[in-house]
Amino acid sequence: MEKQPNNPLHGKTLLSILEALVEYYGWEHLGHKIEVRCFNYDPSIKSSLKFLRKTPWARKKVEELYLETMEKK
Repeated sequence: MEKQPNNPLHGKTLLSILEALVEYYGWEHLGHKIEVRCFNYDPSIKSSLKFLRKTPWARKKVEELYLETMEKK
């Protein structure tokens, strides 16, 4: 296994990132911050994970928001 000491997302799963953001912002606020359908219409962890795994640009936005959010905490 490759070591990534400078990668702040190392060891974080997309599931744990998404759960942390939903807990911190709630679906409605998260949907305003990142305007994707899976956050704004009938949101769920399962549908969001499916979308984010297939959509690199959206996943990147979620990861960036997670890093910004964790810096604020």
